[in-house]
Amino acid sequence: MQEFLKVGEMAPDFSLPATTKEQISLSDYRGKKNIVVAFYGMDFTPG
Repeated sequence: MQEFLKVGEMAPDFSLPATTKEQISLSDYRGKKNIVVAFYGMDFTPG
């Protein structure tokens, strides 16, 4: 079952690989910077 955030809800913490090959987490920036996550499905794939 998928759960969706409601407007104004805090996003759960997650980690992703950075372009520098290190792991970064949302919690690394929480309260310090504004973060925008953009997902481009199938980007950088052939076809």
